[in-house]
Amino acid sequence: MSNRADIIVGLQWGDEGKGKIVDNLAQKYDIVCRFAGGHNAGHTIVVGDKKYALHLIPSGVLNPNAVNIVGNGVVLSPKDFIKEMSQFDNLKNRLFISDRAHLLLPYHAMIDQAREKMKGDKAIGTTGKGIGPAYGDKVARVGHRAGELRDPLKLRDRILEHFDMNAPVFEAMGVEKPDSEELLNELQEYSKALLEYITDTTQLLWKALSEDKRILLEGAQGTMLDIDHGTYPYVTSSTTVSAGACSGLGLNPKDIGYVTGIAKAYCTRVGNGPFPSEDFSEAGDKIRERGHEFGTTTGRPRRCGWFDAVAMRHAVRINGVDRVSLMKLDVLDGFDEIKVCVAYEKDDEQLNFVPYDMDGVKPIYKSFKGWQKTEGIKEFDKLPQTAQDYITALEEMIDCKIGIISTSPQREDTIIR
Repeated sequence: MSNRADIIVGLQWGDEGKGKIVDNLAQKYDIVCRFAGGHNAGHTIVVGDKKYALHLIPSGVLNPNAVNIVGNGVVLSPKDFIKEMSQFDNLKNRLFISDRAHLLLPYHAMIDQAREKMKGDKAIGTTGKGIGPAYGDKVARVGHRAGELRDPLKLRDRILEHFDMNAPVFEAMGVEKPDSEELLNELQEYSKALLEYITDTTQLLWKALSEDKRILLEGAQGTMLDIDHGTYPYVTSSTTVSAGACSGLGLNPKDIGYVTGIAKAYCTRVGNGPFPSEDFSEAGDKIRERGHEFGTTTGRPRRCGWFDAVAMRHAVRINGVDRVSLMKLDVLDGFDEIKVCVAYEKDDEQLNFVPYDMDGVKPIYKSFKGWQKTEGIKEFDKLPQTAQDYITALEEMIDCKIGIISTSPQREDTIIR
């Protein structure tokens, strides 16, 4: 039997700290893959005194021996990808882009921003990067794929034809048709920079599995932002759960091995939408300040609150999680009281599951005694007893082992149980 691919997936509303864990685990893998999302995702990795903010390139790029793959489920902004590539040397034969990955072009971002503006106070709160419109074009079968960069002239003509066919729609949104020569020059630049990296990555992965290569699949955003299983419509436009790794890379369910879910020791969310355990008091402000909770991609302050065990059980079950990696435990250092949302209340009814309609949902909390310091601790037994009790209680609530605990942004400050 061939080897299987392991998955890392976010269990909350994104920003869980997946980058650090992928970077940590990627040292043991031959291939690291992104299977969904676009440059709305942001993974921050700290190595020594240097900080890397990755948006499209898999986090395995910091392992000089790992091959990195951007799968067909990703929407790729060539402009941003090329900029991100400039941070690294020697990417040849270490980085590959699926020829089936859909291109996200500047007009997609213009459409995204125009739609959000038109919605006014009903806006979803997207990053405005064009992710939704790019996926929309894909589903409507009018999108363009990375493989088309092999013929920039033909791609230019197809894009302009799409603008002509939909002129009234673009005009209503204030999105101008690209200049023909400028668009061709832009596409030629993309082709020149990216063509050597574009290939059939599905065939590459099938071959790697048959050769028993160790493969890690890296998700983007989080489960509660999944297009089907998140807090719709305040979600992203892709499948963020573990099942998306199959369609996003060309694998089948039998190819999937161990699933690691990433969650913070508290909870955050960027943009609009339901967030039952959000804390509007000084405690929420303290979490934001101590956790440096500002978006890697947007710089927007994140909404902060307490760990939501109800949503976490939901995420653990959907993803088939084998172990949870609990991030930023040290952010809760110094709190006298730490809360956990253990159930919801809606219409005078207590719920222990995530309902279809999250409007009006209120949290039911259980309180835990805080601790003074976990920062930098590398062994579970050396954590304060109250921190150990907190983690043990979370395991029981979410019905899953917490096998990894992060106690600082540094790579080495990680407890493996």
